[in-house]
Amino acid sequence: MKRWLWIILLIALVLAGAFLAMRPQPAEVTAAAVTRGPLRVTVEEEGKTRLRDRFAVSAPVAGYLRRLRWKEGDTVRAGEAAAVLEPLRAPVLDVRTREQGEARLKAAEAARRVAEARVSTAEQQARAAQAEASYWAGQLQRERHLAQSGDIPQERLSRTQSEATRTEAAHRAAGTAVATARAEIEQARAEVEAARTALLEPAVNHRAPSGGLVTVHWPVSGRVTRLAKESEGVVAAGDPLVELGNTRALEVEVEVLSVDAVKMAPGTAVEFTRWGGEKPLEGRVRVVEPSGFTKISALGVEEQRVRVIAGLTSPEEEWRRLGHGYRVEAVFILWSGEDVLQTPASALFRTGEQWTVYVVEGEHARRRAVRLGHRNGLAAEIVSGLKEGELVIPHPDETIEDGKPVTVKQ
Repeated sequence: MKRWLWIILLIALVLAGAFLAMRPQPAEVTAAAVTRGPLRVTVEEEGKTRLRDRFAVSAPVAGYLRRLRWKEGDTVRAGEAAAVLEPLRAPVLDVRTREQGEARLKAAEAARRVAEARVSTAEQQARAAQAEASYWAGQLQRERHLAQSGDIPQERLSRTQSEATRTEAAHRAAGTAVATARAEIEQARAEVEAARTALLEPAVNHRAPSGGLVTVHWPVSGRVTRLAKESEGVVAAGDPLVELGNTRALEVEVEVLSVDAVKMAPGTAVEFTRWGGEKPLEGRVRVVEPSGFTKISALGVEEQRVRVIAGLTSPEEEWRRLGHGYRVEAVFILWSGEDVLQTPASALFRTGEQWTVYVVEGEHARRRAVRLGHRNGLAAEIVSGLKEGELVIPHPDETIEDGKPVTVKQ
């Protein structure tokens, strides 16, 4: 009997060991509780500040710009002189240009001498025409008296009247020729002066008289933000000289993905973080631009992005240290709730067309379908399927199945 008892006991031990070895072992998992609390759906992008209104002061005419006395950051007032332009200075002549100028001067002087000779000839012809016209005018006067008394025939009086008319017309034509010749000599003298002026060398340390200066004034009051050209030199008409703006009227320009831009509208709340201050700044979206553009990301991927302009609503004392072109992190708040039933987003996975989670019930994992509301990258709103305080399994792996025994890590 003792021998059979030992055999039975040995068989029982073997069967118990086999049962324990074949029994499913509980999986060790981490668990997160379903909680209630605030939840926000946000979009985060990097942005930069800019002046709301910028003014570029340009050269109204081509000229020689005097050195600007302004520096970036200087405060200016509307109506003050921003820049002073002098007339363009004469260029330095090379040998070829000088020889061409001297040749033009000689040609102009020769043309002047020809014009002076024409004036002399025209004046002589005019004096001769005047003398002849005076003779025939007097002859006509005498013959009229003789014709009235019948001493000369009427035919002779007619010939004399015709000669008087012809000589008077010749006298007027000679006067016109004299006036034309004098105008030509004035033109020739002007061409000589122009050719002589073209040969003048530029003066050293030239300063134009006050009558030849063009003063450009500040259009508005503000602070200088950029100097396009500080040193003196030649500028063309329309060249930018300096920019200014009101640094108290700042806004933030952010480039967001087009799929995120359609979720925003004027008035959307924004928080600006990592700008250098102790606490975030508040703002509101002012404009979502209607057109997008293609931009290559750091990973080499083409992205369609849209510029969103947001204004600062925090008191000026909090962001006074910000300036134009400063970097900020913009957090657009698309939706927010204060008392929201939520679960970690890492606990969600798809089963067919439904969202599901693994819930820890007792010592087993149970798969349960849930209906979601708003989501962000970390948490999701639970509309139905879970209760506050229940434990869900984040990041479930392929070993977790419905009904599998589990133990929660402490």
